[in-house]
Amino acid sequence: MSNSCPLDYRYGRADMKAVFSEESRIQNQMYVEAALARAHAALGTITAEDAKEITRVASLDVVSVERIKEIEKETRHDLMAMVKAMTEKCEGNAGRYVHLGATSNDIVDTATALQLKAAMKIILDDVDRLIYTLACLAKRERDTIEIGRTHAQFAIPITFGFKIAGYVAEMIRHRQRIVEAMPRVCAGKMAGAVGTGAALGKNFFAIQKAVMEDLGLEYEPAATQVVGRDRYTEAICLMANIATSIERYGTEIRNLQRSEIGEAAEYFDREKQVGSSTMAQKRNPMNSENCCGLARVVRSFVTPTFESQVLWHERDLSNSSTERFTLPHVFILTDEILQKMNWIFEGLEINRERMIQNIESSQGLVMAEPLMMKLTEKGIGRQDAHEIVRQSSMIAEDTGRHLRDILMEREDLKGVLTREEIVATMDASNYVGGAREIVDNMVAEAEKILGKKVE
Repeated sequence: MSNSCPLDYRYGRADMKAVFSEESRIQNQMYVEAALARAHAALGTITAEDAKEITRVASLDVVSVERIKEIEKETRHDLMAMVKAMTEKCEGNAGRYVHLGATSNDIVDTATALQLKAAMKIILDDVDRLIYTLACLAKRERDTIEIGRTHAQFAIPITFGFKIAGYVAEMIRHRQRIVEAMPRVCAGKMAGAVGTGAALGKNFFAIQKAVMEDLGLEYEPAATQVVGRDRYTEAICLMANIATSIERYGTEIRNLQRSEIGEAAEYFDREKQVGSSTMAQKRNPMNSENCCGLARVVRSFVTPTFESQVLWHERDLSNSSTERFTLPHVFILTDEILQKMNWIFEGLEINRERMIQNIESSQGLVMAEPLMMKLTEKGIGRQDAHEIVRQSSMIAEDTGRHLRDILMEREDLKGVLTREEIVATMDASNYVGGAREIVDNMVAEAEKILGKKVE
C-alpha cells in the first residue's frame, strides 16, 4: 500500500521520526509501567522480584507490537492491549501487578512526556547548530556594506553581518525558551482515574514522585485524569514561534535572491542541479521556499492544539486523536526546517559587489539622513536641514542626477559644507552606526552560550 503522508516519503529526519514512531510510543509506555512497578516495590506494595520481572518484560524485545495489535482487535483499547501483552510474558505472579493502581493516561501522558523530552533535546541541538552557523556568518560579513530596507524600499546602510546578528539574537531567545519550557512541557502523572490517586492509596504521593524521579520527569501537581494540556500548547506554540523565525529568514533570502536585487543566494550545484524543467537558466531559492511552506504547516497545528486544551470535566477523549497528528508533525517538521535552514546559511553565497552597486544605484539618495545630521552639526536647525535635503532629493530624483551634485550647487550650502565633507558624509561605510559592534556582541554571546569559539 502506498504512503499517503509526506512524512513517510519526503520530509523528516530519522532521529526525530524515531521519537514519535509507534514502537517508541509503546516502548516508552512500557518504561512507565516498569517504573510504576519499581515504585511499588520500593514502598513494599509488591516484591522486588515482581518489579524486576515486570521491568524485564517492559521491552519490545519481549513483548511484540504484533501481539499488542492482536489483543487490541479484541479489547478495542490500545493501552489495555499492551498491559495484557506484558502480563502474558511475566513469569510467576508478577503479571498480576502490571498497571497496578494506574489509569491509562498515567501511562500515556507520562510516556508522551518522555517523547517530548527527547524531541525537545533534538530541537535544542538544532538551534545550537544554527546559532553557531549564523554567528560564523555574521562574523565573516561583519564589515560587508549593504543597504537596509524598510517597506521594501531603500533606507540607510547596514552591514550584512548586522542583519545576521539579529538572527543570532532571535535564535538565542528561542534557545532560552526551550530550556525554560522543558520542565513544564516534560511532565507526567501517576494519579489515577480523576487525579486523586485513590487507587494508589496512602502511597499515592510517594509513588507519583518516585515514578517521575525514576524517569527524569516533572509531575503534574494537581492533575485531572490527564496532564494539563496547557503544557502541550506551550510546546506547540514554541515550535510554531521557531518555525516562524525560520520562515522570516527564508523570506529574506528569497527576496535577496530576486533577479533585480541579487545580493545573496542559496548554494547551487552548477554541475548537476536543475532550477527549472523548461527555463534552463533558472536558479531558484527552493530550499528557502520549502522552509517557508513547512513553517506554515507547523503553525496550522496551533489552533487544534488550543482546542484540545478544552476538555469536559476531568477529561474526555477529544484531544487524543488530535494529538496523534499535532505532536509528531510539529516536531518532525520543525526539526526538518531547522536543519535545512542551517544548510542554507552554511552555503549562502554573498554578492558583495552587487550590494555596493545597489547602494550606488540610488544616486546618493540613501545618504539623505547622514547629510541632514551633518547639516545640524554645522548649526542648521533640524527641520531646516530636513527640508534642504528633502528638496535636493526631489530634484535629484526628478532629474536623475546624483544627490551629491545637487547639494554642491546649492548657494545656501556654500561655506557650510565642503565638497570633501559631502563626499565623506555620503560614504556608506561611514554610516552604519554601531552595526559592527552589535555583530561583535552577538558573536561573543553565541560563544558564551555554546561554549566554543566562533570561527
